[in-house]
Amino acid sequence: MSTAVSPLAPPDVPEMPVIAGVRLATAAAGIRYKGRTDVLLALLDKGTTVAGVFTKSKCPSAPVEWCRAKLKGGAARALVVNSGNANAFTGKTGKASTALTAQIAAKAVGCSTSDVFLASTGVIGEPLDATKFDGVLAQLAETATPGLWMDAAKAIMTTDTFPKVATATVKLGKAKVTINGMAKGAGMIMPDMATMLSFIFTDAPLSAGVLQSLLKAGVEDTFNALTIDGDTSTSDTLLAFATGAAAANGAPKISRASDPRLKAFTKAFQQILADLSEQVARDGEGARKLVEVVVEGATTKPSARKIAMSIANSPLVKTAIAGEDANWGRVVMAVGKAGEPANRDKLSISFNGIRVAKSGARDPSYNEKEVSEAMKAPKIQIKVALGLGKAKDRVLTCDLTKEYVAINGDYRS
Repeated sequence: MSTAVSPLAPPDVPEMPVIAGVRLATAAAGIRYKGRTDVLLALLDKGTTVAGVFTKSKCPSAPVEWCRAKLKGGAARALVVNSGNANAFTGKTGKASTALTAQIAAKAVGCSTSDVFLASTGVIGEPLDATKFDGVLAQLAETATPGLWMDAAKAIMTTDTFPKVATATVKLGKAKVTINGMAKGAGMIMPDMATMLSFIFTDAPLSAGVLQSLLKAGVEDTFNALTIDGDTSTSDTLLAFATGAAAANGAPKISRASDPRLKAFTKAFQQILADLSEQVARDGEGARKLVEVVVEGATTKPSARKIAMSIANSPLVKTAIAGEDANWGRVVMAVGKAGEPANRDKLSISFNGIRVAKSGARDPSYNEKEVSEAMKAPKIQIKVALGLGKAKDRVLTCDLTKEYVAINGDYRS
């Protein structure tokens, strides 16, 4: 884990309120890191529903496979997360490790293993010794208390430089409900669902089906519109839990995703996902610039997304941003290689609102000094106008610095 906090870290960390039906505890089990917490246990009251979206990697981790199988039950009583070891590419040993972890957790909590959800992050290919959880989880189950959100967010970090949390309070019916979220992720990120790990908790009384609908829709323009390095992790896991405790205060039970009473909640839920995904972009390994890529005038939104991702994942574009160089030639390259409809002679490109290229050539009013000054900002927006249609999209990324190479060159050694 990096010691210097990213210069892009949010200046303010929200006060994370208690969510009825959720208790948290963390411990140092010595999974990989010495002298820091690396295990999180979240205890969930009976009646808690669960939903999840996972990596689309064809080589998923053992915990991802475990969660996918257990998700069908729609109920959860415990979440166990460890950092330092992803329990991925570990064969039969990995499956045995997830089963043993779930057994230890179920015994500690007093529930079925089918109500235990697991997530692991860290080194790929190293066996995870689940016996390290023995005793630790029982102790955590006894000491778990509401409100330890920052401790929980810190326990799931790997190369992250700051814990990522977000919260919102909103009305459901006439009752107040709360949504809390946490995430971790700084590298190996181009999700097809979520970042490496993210967990959302609410006291709203939502069915598992409603929660699943909210998640699936919510990640599309948040976590799925995020890339650090173009690499989809084996371990991507986003789980949402709804304890239903707010029903005691008059919150209506929601069993249909189309229920009009969900409108404000849905907006807040999506905002939590957007906040967390931006924090991941802000903590990209070695990042010094937050980069927003906007593509407009495309033939379709999927086409705009593909072009935006082509730009955001280009090492040449990302290193130009790191060097504070408005190198529109690299942007043109990334547009052209995306394989989507584009017309060179209709293309316009802007950096932080300053147009540098118009109609397929350098803008006549281009001013090098003005653009160079704009490129010093901590947030850079690259806007590409294709001039072909009305569709648009945006993705978030960061620059690519020497520190990214240093972090990943040293990760296992």
